[in-house]
Amino acid sequence: MTRTGGCRCGAIRYTLSAEPLATRLCWCRDCQYWALGNAAVNIMVPRAAVAVAGTPRHYDSVADSGNAMRRSFCGDCGTHLFSESSGNLLKMVVRVGTLDNAGGIAPTMVIWTASAPAWAHIDPTLQAFPGQPG
Repeated sequence: MTRTGGCRCGAIRYTLSAEPLATRLCWCRDCQYWALGNAAVNIMVPRAAVAVAGTPRHYDSVADSGNAMRRSFCGDCGTHLFSESSGNLLKMVVRVGTLDNAGGIAPTMVIWTASAPAWAHIDPTLQAFPGQPG
């Protein structure tokens, strides 16, 4: 199945040629910034399955895990699209909110629960990790 998505203004579009390998809610502090205080909803996909049209801007940093991170976003509208980690060069993260149709996608795990605020609801039916799963 092919999925498509992009930023809010349409300057950046992408196509995914593979199904998600995982769907996760992430409560790391960086994702809380990108998700405006909430958990980010992400799918993990094979990096080779992502084709991007347009030129995203990037923000490079070091995550709590110690991995070098590259986060890609639209330089025009600011929509956060992707994350890539030096700790996992074959996969990348796509923000579910940027998909044109997120039908059939539901989180199966919650990561970085130790960083979640006290008011966060962690669904007890989902597999949960206090940090980055191994």
